[in-house]
Amino acid sequence: MRGPIAFIRGTRHPEGFHGHGVRRGYFEGWYVKLVDARQEARRALIPGVFRGRDGADVTDEAFVQVLDGATGRSWYHRYDASEFDARADCFDVTVGPNRFTAEGISIDLPGLSGRVNFTTEFDPWPNTWRRPGIMGPYSWVPLMECYHGIVSFGHGLDGALDAAGEISDFTGGRGYIEKDWGRAFPAGYVWMHSNHLAGAPEASLVASVAIIPWLRSSFRGFIVGLRLGRRLHTWATYNGSRERSLEIDETHVRWSLEGPSGVLELAAERVRGGLLHAPIRTRMHERVEETLDATVHVRLIDPSGQVVLDTQGTSAGLEVHGDLDRLLAVGTR
Repeated sequence: MRGPIAFIRGTRHPEGFHGHGVRRGYFEGWYVKLVDARQEARRALIPGVFRGRDGADVTDEAFVQVLDGATGRSWYHRYDASEFDARADCFDVTVGPNRFTAEGISIDLPGLSGRVNFTTEFDPWPNTWRRPGIMGPYSWVPLMECYHGIVSFGHGLDGALDAAGEISDFTGGRGYIEKDWGRAFPAGYVWMHSNHLAGAPEASLVASVAIIPWLRSSFRGFIVGLRLGRRLHTWATYNGSRERSLEIDETHVRWSLEGPSGVLELAAERVRGGLLHAPIRTRMHERVEETLDATVHVRLIDPSGQVVLDTQGTSAGLEVHGDLDRLLAVGTR
């Protein structure tokens, strides 16, 4: 069980490890996205740890997942939980021979090895006492099912990975890092990300909507961050924003929101991806289909009615998973 000091430290440092002192019913993972300069090589590497609940017939494990965005293939590499180590005050994660830090990543997996350095500083979601990171005041709520953090909206890359003799050079490319921790993923959710928005080279979009358990009921919570230059535009349950519409079908996710920065319209094309393991309460379960090959149309209209941005995001990550009927039916707060 984490004490209050550890909880506060973790809230102020979402990039660090939050699981010290938590023995059962817990997961934590970091999503490390790499895209080369031509957007031809796209990989996501996810180091993490899972600890099962008491009484469950499950073995604790550490892991590194790999998603090849160009082919849609995915791999899940298990390690003994004792081979996991991470710092609480910064991004520094070790799983077996693999290490992930603010300086870069060193990979030694079956069929994949190499080093990619991060050449610019991380650009995290701003963290203040009032709004500590992407979850805002909800970050201070204990016993949430799942917490979320943005470690870096974007940073430069240098280095290469060798996949069974096929070299992917990420020099001059762009990276992105986020993370999740808690008891389990939401029962239904949509998540999307792109930091390759045409005509806006420094821009980055992350958006998610999910079923959030709350006391004895639940609600549909949403968080959207659009980084344009040094300004972060936010649409979230906690800042007075509202959803104008949310539509999910077999080919697209169409989502419109209104908030302090104006109206944001998103249209993401669903394409088939690779299967990733995601935590449920008793085990890591292969169930989530994710792609790194989606496209997201992004249109921002400011409060005066002026179109600030109208562009396409490529090399986009997209997950649409779970009880979508319930997600669409449940009310917002």
